[in-house]
Amino acid sequence: MGHAADARLAAGPTESWYLEAAFTPGTRLGTRPDDPERFVQVVEVTEVTTIRVPSGRLIVDSPWPDDDDPELETRVGRELAERISPGVFRVEAAWTEAPYEFMGERFDGREVAAIRLCITEAPVAGWEMALGVEDDIDTLRRGSRIGFNSETNMGSFSDAVAWPTLTAPFREFWRGCQTGTRQPRETESLFDDYFERVSNEEYEADLVTFTAEGASIVWLGRTESGSIASVAVADGYHSLSQDLSG
Repeated sequence: MGHAADARLAAGPTESWYLEAAFTPGTRLGTRPDDPERFVQVVEVTEVTTIRVPSGRLIVDSPWPDDDDPELETRVGRELAERISPGVFRVEAAWTEAPYEFMGERFDGREVAAIRLCITEAPVAGWEMALGVEDDIDTLRRGSRIGFNSETNMGSFSDAVAWPTLTAPFREFWRGCQTGTRQPRETESLFDDYFERVSNEEYEADLVTFTAEGASIVWLGRTESGSIASVAVADGYHSLSQDLSG
């Protein structure tokens, strides 16, 4: 018998379609908001980097400190309730293009539609929202959407145990902005600054950032047996999924 997701967590038909379509080159996801005749099409899926998660505990959250924390303490990242097997995993990005012209110049409109952490190569049979360790499923209503919020339009995958160390470059950068001593972040830039990577050899763990505008849902792609095949954030779907509560 296959895995049956709790109805309160299961992705709806449109969400499921988007999560699959976003990682299928050639698929049209919709049209540009400012040009309903211009299609947004998936052009490729690329490996961004790999990430080490030795603890098996995964945080998916913004790496930045809270705006209302003058001391810039390490914020508690949103750790997923479900563990993954400790290991090294591929981070893949789905890219779309929707060419347009502005002031006589042509642009490809290239953007990241979704990002995923590939846990196994097994096919995904269904998608469901990932609960955080602090979330109580009994408070959820069917159709509610929970996740993480980012005022800096950035999310990240990170090993939970190494989180305080891996997020330190972002706190130091923020502190420099406040004191007028800003220095470049001690992170590795990937794909022309679309992503950043932080590594720590003491923990043998990594953090990888990605674009995440406002409120974002973390999705678990499960196999037929219920094991996790991937962990995804579909930023391009954000305009269709504004109801994040909790």
